[in-house]
Amino acid sequence: MIVDSNIIIYSARPEYIALTRYLQTNEDYVNASLISSLEVLGFYNLSERDKFYFEDYFRSITVFPITSLVIDKAIELRQQRKRSLADSIIAATALLHSMPVLTNNVADFADIDGLQVIRLADVLNA
Repeated sequence: MIVDSNIIIYSARPEYIALTRYLQTNEDYVNASLISSLEVLGFYNLSERDKFYFEDYFRSITVFPITSLVIDKAIELRQQRKRSLADSIIAATALLHSMPVLTNNVADFADIDGLQVIRLADVLNA
């Protein structure tokens, strides 16, 4: 699965321990797009503690590069409707690798043909 940036951020919060456990249990299947490292680590007010946590997290999973194929697919997705650059890249990465996206922002991905979306609420309530 490809984890959305919000999932990575939530995984650092104590109130999301169920998510952290889910990600650890499924660590062999957890991946991210390189754009998520920019979104997460590029936060302007990131604490040193969170910076170290997120850097370690990104080292522990597979992070897919933003290739020309990803860009081409992201362009196609952005042409379909107004969609953020990051969401387009994350969705394109998931589609090209035939993986679902785990997110708390289901509406950002729900209209993409062929993309399976896993809702954070479903993970937390499992």
